Amino acid sequence: MNVVFLSPHFPPHMAWFCVRLREVGATVLGIGDAPYDELRPELREALTEYYRVPDLMDTDALIRAFGWFIHRHGRIDRVDSLNEWWLETEAKLRTWFDVPGIRLDTIDAIKSKTAMKEVFAAAGVPAPRGRICRTRDEILALVDEIGYPIVAKPDVGVGAARTYRIGGEADLPAFLVDARSTDYICEEFLAGDLYSYDGLVDREGQVVFDASITYGISVLDSVEGGEMAYWIDRTIPDDLVALGRRLVEAFGVRERPFHFEFFRLPDGTLRALEVNMRQPGGLTVDMWDWANDMDFYRAWAEVVVEGTTAIRPSRAFACLWAGRKDGHAYGLKHDEITARYRDLIVHHERMAGVFAAAIGSEGYIMKSPDLALLRGAAAAIHARP
Repeated sequence: MNVVFLSPHFPPHMAWFCVRLREVGATVLGIGDAPYDELRPELREALTEYYRVPDLMDTDALIRAFGWFIHRHGRIDRVDSLNEWWLETEAKLRTWFDVPGIRLDTIDAIKSKTAMKEVFAAAGVPAPRGRICRTRDEILALVDEIGYPIVAKPDVGVGAARTYRIGGEADLPAFLVDARSTDYICEEFLAGDLYSYDGLVDREGQVVFDASITYGISVLDSVEGGEMAYWIDRTIPDDLVALGRRLVEAFGVRERPFHFEFFRLPDGTLRALEVNMRQPGGLTVDMWDWANDMDFYRAWAEVVVEGTTAIRPSRAFACLWAGRKDGHAYGLKHDEITARYRDLIVHHERMAGVFAAAIGSEGYIMKSPDLALLRGAAAAIHARP
């Protein structure tokens, strides 16, 4: 099987998906914008061939790269990046070169938040009220229906970038500047807890692994200055599994990971926020592995090459990320944290700038069968002097 992997070097952990693909027998062909000599040794070893392009948005360069790979290795069987940023690029390449997977005629439902809402409604999954608003009159009409505050986010976008929390008319001018050039979906602000339903679907549409993230605060609150902790519990609420699997079916997920986000309201009900056809960000895949005594990278590779995987989670541990931000003062120093929680900490890492705003400039990953113990440690790590 010939698999083209876009941007195999970034984010850095993408290299392990390529390594596992090679281990299960795939010919892995990388396309990226980094010099070959700058790729980590494990990635260079995994790639049968690497084609450097000046810009992964350069369509002509990508077509030349594909043509070269086909000339050298024959038909391309799969193309992926497992990165939402390149989702449409992947769809174009699959369409142009007749590669299975998400193509241009099916991408809108997983790219546009407005289109997602239509699928949610058809599947009977409740979602926040809202719609695209381009003008002051349109947003004030929505306010008449649902009231303030309102959350406005690009209809097509990644993460919490360029997201607005609109609490009144004074917040409208800054938002309307962006709304002139970008379609924004404006929705009711929901008070509640943020959860995800995540997993891996095999070639036949079966969920072969699932997990759930609970966020201590929303990503938007973290970007606005809050301290992020999120965790993977050992169990997943039944109603979250039921709605999540309904969306797996509704969106026709096949042979890929997924990340679905929900709010749980104070009355206990769930509202679907959005779907992403990739694994969660940050170091969540590694957290899955620590929590479940498994290798998700290999499980995904087996699904791609063999159609399914026998790897299953142990669910032996809860696992938690506690992030800290540069410029904030904390009561505990790094050495004090590692000494006090040495039996819990499995990893500490500085984060690249692109991730720091959302989850912290550095973070501590901890695991234990006892989630309460991890949450107590996170509170101490975040405590101010």
